[in-house]
Amino acid sequence: MTTFAPAATASRLDHQPGGGRPKARKSPYPYWFLIPGGLIFTIFFLVPSVMAFYFSLTRWTLFDQEFIGLDNYVQFFREPALASGLWHTIVYAAVTSGLKVVLGMALAVLLTGPILGRGFMRSVAFFPVLVSTIGVGLTFQVLMHPTKGVINQALDLIGITGPAWLVDPDWALLSVALVDVWQGVGLATVIYMAGILSIPGEYFEAAKVDGAGPWHRFRHVTLPLAKPAGVSVIILSLIGGMRKFDLIWAMTKGGPGFTSDVMASVVYKQYQAGFYGLSTAGNVVLFLLVIVIVLPLFWSFNRSEDTR
Repeated sequence: MTTFAPAATASRLDHQPGGGRPKARKSPYPYWFLIPGGLIFTIFFLVPSVMAFYFSLTRWTLFDQEFIGLDNYVQFFREPALASGLWHTIVYAAVTSGLKVVLGMALAVLLTGPILGRGFMRSVAFFPVLVSTIGVGLTFQVLMHPTKGVINQALDLIGITGPAWLVDPDWALLSVALVDVWQGVGLATVIYMAGILSIPGEYFEAAKVDGAGPWHRFRHVTLPLAKPAGVSVIILSLIGGMRKFDLIWAMTKGGPGFTSDVMASVVYKQYQAGFYGLSTAGNVVLFLLVIVIVLPLFWSFNRSEDTR
């Protein structure tokens, strides 16, 4: 009779080969939502990247091209100015990222503690991040003037002779790096603050009960548990430092001479001079430099987290 059909159907489903129910087929519907992002990624990243690799092997203009193999890369590393730009990029990224990591953590610890006007101080610390980088560069270009700048005039009042910040070849790159740290440390501070505030308060209370002082609580509680935030700050600071162009161009234009030239400014100058193939090769070198430095750090940090 028809009244027994559901039971019979259930019995047949329960006795499938292998002793289990048939597996439900996964619908491809969710994957359709990946198509818009995949198209955007392909059109605006993958295709230009492949084209850049190809054009770095050519001598090209807007109207023609000639395949020359690795000649652009050979010339790039033979030119002293171009090779020095690569070294300056590494130094600039190391200085700016190192200072942002240290100062960002110090400010984050201070601004998450019980201090007066904490909300206002947080706003002040983050404010430079919101200011135009070109505006910051032009402003500090005036402030760092060797004779008329406010910074050197203030140092003269306390008996210190300030250096020729942007004119002295030994100080130019470091001066720009310090301004970069002043503008970018607020972002590092916010990231660290998010990491510190996510730590359960019970850990700090337990450390206090065990007799741990402020330094030991920082070293054994704050520092290890805020490590994911620290990894983010290191990676973002390194990438930003190696790609920096606008601040350097606004303050020194790579001078005096080539003493503050970095990869981005060297590539821009080559484009201005009409050496499109050489400048494209410089872009590829910069791209590979970021990958070679950042990816091993990222994998190392993740591996250390997984083994804990």
